[in-house]
Amino acid sequence: MQNLPIIQKTYDLIKWYVPILNRLPRKHKFGLGDRMIAGLYDLLEGLILARYAQEKLAQLELLNAKLDILRHQTRLLFDFEQFDERRYEYAGQLINEIGNELGGWIKQQRQKGKG
Repeated sequence: MQNLPIIQKTYDLIKWYVPILNRLPRKHKFGLGDRMIAGLYDLLEGLILARYAQEKLAQLELLNAKLDILRHQTRLLFDFEQFDERRYEYAGQLINEIGNELGGWIKQQRQKGKG
């Protein structure tokens, strides 16, 4: 079974982001960095589980909130000057692409529930 594009994009985000987060200075790595890494893995796991779930909507809405948390954490890294603007924009672009796909999936599930 082929991966959904959102799962592949999340996988690619993890592959890009985790090495960066692992190189954060100690004062950020063990607080914010570790939380972000765990959040990324939770997001991937949740998307894979949602793919197979009968009732997807509640799980997808929770994942949408987790993605919003990741978006804010990324902004914090930028505000703490742990990111240059180029990386911040790239991370934001990837997160927004995932968010757009997730929003479409949520919309599809809501319409399915009304039918």
